[in-house]
Amino acid sequence: MSPDIARSAPSRPWRTAISQPGNQPQEADQLRELLRRPEYRRTLVLSALIGVPVSLLAFWFLVALHELERLLWQVLPERFGWAAPAWWWPLPLLTLAGAAVGLVATRLPGRGGHIPAGGLHPEGQSPAALPGVVFAALASLPLGAVLGPEAPLIAFGGGVALLFRALVRRPAAPGSNALLGAAGSAAAIATIFGNPVVAAVLLMEVAGVGGPRLFAVMLPALLASGVGDIVFTGFGRWTGLQTARLDIGLPRPSTLDTGDVVWGVLLALAVGAVVHLIVSGGRAVAGFVSGRPLPRTVLCALAAGACAAVYALTTGRTPEDVASSGQAALARMAADPQAWPAGALGAVLLCKGAGYALCLGSLRGGPVFPSLFLGGAAGLLAAPLPGFGVVPAMAAGMAAAAAAAMRLPVSSVVLVVLLLGNADSVPVVVLAVVVAFVVVELLPPGPDIPPLPPPGGGPPSAPGRAPRPVSSRP
Repeated sequence: MSPDIARSAPSRPWRTAISQPGNQPQEADQLRELLRRPEYRRTLVLSALIGVPVSLLAFWFLVALHELERLLWQVLPERFGWAAPAWWWPLPLLTLAGAAVGLVATRLPGRGGHIPAGGLHPEGQSPAALPGVVFAALASLPLGAVLGPEAPLIAFGGGVALLFRALVRRPAAPGSNALLGAAGSAAAIATIFGNPVVAAVLLMEVAGVGGPRLFAVMLPALLASGVGDIVFTGFGRWTGLQTARLDIGLPRPSTLDTGDVVWGVLLALAVGAVVHLIVSGGRAVAGFVSGRPLPRTVLCALAAGACAAVYALTTGRTPEDVASSGQAALARMAADPQAWPAGALGAVLLCKGAGYALCLGSLRGGPVFPSLFLGGAAGLLAAPLPGFGVVPAMAAGMAAAAAAAMRLPVSSVVLVVLLLGNADSVPVVVLAVVVAFVVVELLPPGPDIPPLPPPGGGPPSAPGRAPRPVSSRP
């Protein structure tokens, strides 16, 4: 929300936002007034135009990341006659990634984007930062960083949107930078999540629309609706009676039972606490790296490669299970859970968790996809518990991990539900998100992230805490 628009909205508790009975909510009058402003209508038109180049460029950016990753982790090992990359393969790749990111962070404007351990946020979007964001992402993600592409896409989309506005020589109205940056970020992030709804909800929470009041209202609403859906579904099974439902007749999986709900809540407690510990470790790594960014980034990246090498040596599986975002591995895990024995799941949780913490504090990328993989692996490991199914177990684990890593509860629910494509798992997802989010917010927040020195050396530009997600405590 732009500053001028935010100032025009009256400050009042949420419960007084409804006008007198029989009248429309006051927000409807405010929205109508906003839409009547010519400058806002021009911003809407420009946002629609911006969506075209941003989406195209984001698409080719993701294609470049994918093709580089395929070249480094599939084509080159096959040229050497290997069915899978050798155990030592991540070591030189991630060392190179650390050197490249360290140089970008110390030499280019924008430092390659924000540090992933700080969470998702839209700060720092500018055309000047675009080269550093692109180079750091290309150096981190294809070479094996345990990170996803969502944070670079947010910075990339916002920067391209502002660059496009400058190219067409549109004057900057008050607050329009924030609106156009958010529009560009949403257009870019939709390309990886494959759904504009996820992008819109994610950017709404990342940008802090509604502030703490949004979370104060949404958490009880999410919890009550999740419990209500469980009771409603269970009561329908017990009585044999039916009510009208929004159902078009698609096949439905087996209905959730008590074991799924109870074990799902307990799993969310554990996964939320562990992922929070990993993210706190990433913040500590960021503090370590800030002292001497270039050599310590290389050291941390090499240590992340060692985690993948240890996993490959101990399990005989590909090191790519650890040295990657986990997006492709999660799809394989969901398609063939039997291919992951308990030993492999335990090893990948330990090694990928350690590599995730190291990359969160040193390289550039996003925290979402590795957390989803870790949550899915934890759920699959817990699935043999009595009364626990594979689908609800993975759903609860992924939801809890996403909420703990992003600290964006509504976005976590929407993302995991759309990834699962399974409406019957929604209650477990909602409960897991709320439980994990509350656990994370009640735990100590972890160390501050010191600012990096400005490009070219010199003292840090601003002391204090690095930007954090809006839902984090001050």
